[in-house]
Amino acid sequence: MADEVDVVVIGLGPGGEDAAGRLAEAGVSVVAVESRLVGGECPYYACVPTKMMVRAAGLLAEAARVPGMAGEASARPDWTPVAARIRDEATDSWDDKVAADRLTGKGARLVRGRGRITAPDEVTVDGQVFRARRGILLNTGTSPMAPPIDGLADTPFWTNRDAVMATRAPESLVVLGGGVVGVEMAQVFSRFDGRVTVVEAADRLLLNEEPESSDLLRAVFEREGIGVRTGVNVTRVTHDGDEFTMHLGDETLTAERLLVATGRRPNLKGLGLGKVGLDETARQIPVDGHMRAADGVWAIGDITGMGAFTHVSMYQAAIAVRDILGEEGSPAVYRAVPRVTFTDPEVASVGLTEAQARDQNLPVRTAVAQIPESTRGWIHKAGNDGFVKLVENTEWGTLAGATVVGPSGGEILGFLAVAVHTEAPTAALREMIYAYPTFHRAIETALTALAG
Repeated sequence: MADEVDVVVIGLGPGGEDAAGRLAEAGVSVVAVESRLVGGECPYYACVPTKMMVRAAGLLAEAARVPGMAGEASARPDWTPVAARIRDEATDSWDDKVAADRLTGKGARLVRGRGRITAPDEVTVDGQVFRARRGILLNTGTSPMAPPIDGLADTPFWTNRDAVMATRAPESLVVLGGGVVGVEMAQVFSRFDGRVTVVEAADRLLLNEEPESSDLLRAVFEREGIGVRTGVNVTRVTHDGDEFTMHLGDETLTAERLLVATGRRPNLKGLGLGKVGLDETARQIPVDGHMRAADGVWAIGDITGMGAFTHVSMYQAAIAVRDILGEEGSPAVYRAVPRVTFTDPEVASVGLTEAQARDQNLPVRTAVAQIPESTRGWIHKAGNDGFVKLVENTEWGTLAGATVVGPSGGEILGFLAVAVHTEAPTAALREMIYAYPTFHRAIETALTALAG
């Protein structure tokens, strides 16, 4: 016999957990289904622990910048406190009791297991059947995937999850994939005395960012001793029990560890999407501005294809909750989705890149201001690599997108995210007063260049 509830939430990543809690607090009876950890990838294997790794690596880099600036300093890398902090402070040894208690404390019922849609308004979890009076909310997220390279599947390669759980930094590492995860992890382990090489099939790192970002990051990596191979084809991978061997045509790379960071696949297989009229083979679930995927079905997070970011999932969760509760609210708007790659320098972007804007046939004008040429950049000196790039829609006189690469680039981006989201006129932005001497003052320089 089916249990009658108001809403069933399948998948408790950041958005799903937030939505289930909001609904429960609103007096809605909620069954929240999760087969892994409440909170999803972000707090246990991604956003939070990886930024602890980045923070630790950054401290080592700062110590190396002291000579010539503030006397003498030395630092000896030790992964032990990093691993301990991830285990004890971030993940509770990958135990989700705190998150689970937080959710149930709001009134939601937590059900462990893999949920699947077995009929309209019906979800089955390991034989338990739940009938949803108001509907079903999907937030099943993604999982790491590996490319079909000869021999790779037979080796003990790392994914991001293994890297985060490492109790010792490897002496040597090959990173397959030059996207966000790949470049962040490459720099972290290099700063912990690892010999690191990044291998990317595309012709540059961070393919979805501005080419200037890719060029600068590559230059920084090579200056720090990180090998970069782009535009290469991996033909075979082997492991002899001690080390990995990667074959790149005429070149062979060997390392103690291999981190595969070549993308993620949506967790949609076996979810029963066909039962509610959705495509069983789709790589994402199309939703409208209120997160509706089908009659009585909402979807949020990575599976919607609107950006694999915690902040997008949380944004969508709030919209879906309002719709489920029948409350008024604005539909989703994605023109100003921010994204940050936490390398040193940080690579932060919002809206469209120049190439994306031109692909949409927008009339654009661009300008770039170099961080080292700004007063604050000159003062900063060591570790001041970076720039601000603005992409203006000349028809509307507003920013279509922007990129900040540099120290605290993600923090500086906040100003530009507001400008893109509110469609603030670039003429008005030029008339503002910018605090001196700050990194964000380079935005003013770029705006002046836009005006010609």
